[in-house]
Amino acid sequence: MRGQLATLLLLCAALFTLTACEDRAEVAAEPLLYEVTNADGEVEGWLIGTMHALPDGVNWQTDMIEQVTADADLLIVEVAELDNQSAIAMTFGELASTEGLGPLSQRISPDLRDELAEIVARSDFPGNTFDNTESWAAALMLARVDAYGDPANGVDRALIRAFAGREVRGFETAEQQLGIFDRLAEQDQRDLVEGTVREWGAAQESPGELTRAWMAGDIEALERASEEGIMADPELREALLVGRNQDWMPALLTALAAPGKPLVAVGTAHLVGPDGLVAMLGQNGYTLTRLD
Repeated sequence: MRGQLATLLLLCAALFTLTACEDRAEVAAEPLLYEVTNADGEVEGWLIGTMHALPDGVNWQTDMIEQVTADADLLIVEVAELDNQSAIAMTFGELASTEGLGPLSQRISPDLRDELAEIVARSDFPGNTFDNTESWAAALMLARVDAYGDPANGVDRALIRAFAGREVRGFETAEQQLGIFDRLAEQDQRDLVEGTVREWGAAQESPGELTRAWMAGDIEALERASEEGIMADPELREALLVGRNQDWMPALLTALAAPGKPLVAVGTAHLVGPDGLVAMLGQNGYTLTRLD
């Protein structure tokens, strides 16, 4: 699946999307939605795979999702404070800057430098923006350029608004999520930049491919996307996806066992595959049933 990195970040990380989209007619979507039952067949909660940014006109709030949203007692998302953009921007600025790093173009393979220059030229970033920007942060900023979706339409934000007056928890804080990228080894950060550049070029030919797979609830395509491209890099896959799933499991198991039924809404990449939350909950004795 080509052009997947920016969209895959929308599937598995909550903070890094900012773009405008063309107007389009309303289209229906059927995101992955699972009912979680215990060994006695009792419903303990639900999981929904989200997109953190979507084009205008995507109608993903099916009757079943609306019913689950009404029935749930609390919401668990990746980061609960998504609307506090000023605080997130401050944290990003503190972590992302280091003096004396030098031009970003000198941190990547020479054969990608012309394409990097093209991306920067299409962006609002001045040419020397990244001289003091750590490589991971530059990759996330570049992934915004020509990205396919608007965070104002993100599923997480819509659900947080729908749970006004009810409890909303986050598996991570914004600082913790940014810190995952900040702690990557420099070579892994540079791999992330190079993956961003390569995928930007591919996405120009097939924009929105992964978003359409999410809208269709195509598990096979979503699982492939979570294993290919930049996510085929073992260190990046462990840091951005698998390790986070493992870190979330104690809190998730506690919430399912406690009184009150949670709706767990996280990037869809966190649900699918052998390292996904669906498989991990199955290994802990729960039954996951996909709801239409």
